[in-house]
Amino acid sequence: MSSCFDAFPYRSQRMPVFARNVVSTSQPLAAQAGLRALLAGGNAVDAALATAITLTVVEPVMNGIGGDMFAMVWDGSALHGLNSSGCAPAAWTRKHFAGRSQMPRTGWDTVTVPGQVAGWKALADRFGKLAFAQLFEPAIDYAQQGFQVSPRIARQWAMQAPALMHEPGFASAFAKDGAVPRAGQSWRFPEQARTLQQIAETGGEAFYRGPLAEAIAAHAQRTGGSISLADLAAHRAQWVTPIAQNYRGLTLHEIPPNGQGIAALIALGLLEHFDLGPVDSARFYHLQIEAMKLAFADLHAHVADPAAMTVRPEALLDPAYLAERARLIDPHRANMPTAGLPKSGGTVYLTAADASGMMVSFIQSNYRGFGSGVVVPGTGIALHSRGENFSLQAGHPNEVAPGKRPFHTIIPGFVTRQGVPVMAFGVMGGAMQAQGHLQMMTRLADFGQNPQTMSDAPRFRVDPDCVGLESDVDPQVAATLGRWGHNVAIAARDSLEFGAAQLIQRSDAGYVAASDARRDGQAVGY
Repeated sequence: MSSCFDAFPYRSQRMPVFARNVVSTSQPLAAQAGLRALLAGGNAVDAALATAITLTVVEPVMNGIGGDMFAMVWDGSALHGLNSSGCAPAAWTRKHFAGRSQMPRTGWDTVTVPGQVAGWKALADRFGKLAFAQLFEPAIDYAQQGFQVSPRIARQWAMQAPALMHEPGFASAFAKDGAVPRAGQSWRFPEQARTLQQIAETGGEAFYRGPLAEAIAAHAQRTGGSISLADLAAHRAQWVTPIAQNYRGLTLHEIPPNGQGIAALIALGLLEHFDLGPVDSARFYHLQIEAMKLAFADLHAHVADPAAMTVRPEALLDPAYLAERARLIDPHRANMPTAGLPKSGGTVYLTAADASGMMVSFIQSNYRGFGSGVVVPGTGIALHSRGENFSLQAGHPNEVAPGKRPFHTIIPGFVTRQGVPVMAFGVMGGAMQAQGHLQMMTRLADFGQNPQTMSDAPRFRVDPDCVGLESDVDPQVAATLGRWGHNVAIAARDSLEFGAAQLIQRSDAGYVAASDARRDGQAVGY
């Protein structure tokens, strides 16, 4: 079904960008950094990297230099996947966490090896056209000269900082003199500029085997962390083959585990057995919610570092297994699903595309905003908290162990039709991401909505104890969902709990790029 590019029924009324070369992300200065790379003769990968690097400076409440990343690249003829998530330190044995019932949310015991910098270099080496150091110029300039903090970022900064002030290095880096920046205030971080310069000049070597690695390891040793020089030096970005699910003539591609993208594929495979009814109806939401609940049950039971999984991804996507699971969905009643057992067998997202046909779906994160709260003195490196996603349950596939990748929430998405690219997209926001991918896909495949309309439409969010609905969902629909057994919670109008989408769809004349009105983002192009 082709999209309708002049229908915008939802309240944001933000317009898409139509162009032959486009970038879309959650912060305007970063989007423009990507556009500068394209105008300098770079391709979509160069644009994505310039955008991503700039985001670490201008949107520190959602990512940083010390995070992980994943990407998919359509090179004009094939789709390639990159997993640059890091592993647990060698010291993270079961004994290390003895006495705990669950993983902590902040601090050194959430810090796995940051994989993001290595991912930047791997992408640039394989697909980029511009010199690696050139991609860092906008970010270094904003860190050195400053940028004005937007109202939404200022709000997030103020919300996150109080809980992190006690973590090693946070207050002196991101709450100088005990205060966080206000909306409109200029923020400079010269130490971050120097760090980015070192990464640029050494192709990332300084971060894993040079002075920055030494600074990270020394800070850990002084303040109770486990990460070592050997842990950092061992990291390698990994090229992977995306996994996929067909749905209504389209194919959604995701990075394979250790990420949660498979949950979106499972949910689509379940929905293939149903007619969703009218768009935005109670049936439309209910069926997606029930499919997502079943997908999450399998996700949290089975998905981990692929080396530790006892159920293979292809078994979770087996059509016979999905048909069996689909029979558990009651079209008019909410259920509490458990995991099945098949037969053996805080985040920023960006997307870029260029006139040659190259398209990039890219995501990076420190998790939970600033991440662990640990910041390496004198560097501006805020370290992520991805280790929180490990399990301490003995024998669980995702049980914490040395050198193991944790279950990961950040996922880039990519859509094709009969092997031809259709859309690069993502919906950043923790557990919202797989749900967001599902909701974008149903709106595209079942109702032919354009990217901006897909983004603007009201969303649901499945949480352990309720189903959250955005305030724009029809009250009658919410009431019906309540009668069908859902514990419905209507979110405040300014809630940030429903993710932020960035989308680029290919059209006959070029691309259609959209950016979510729930954030400060921008789609730009020429």
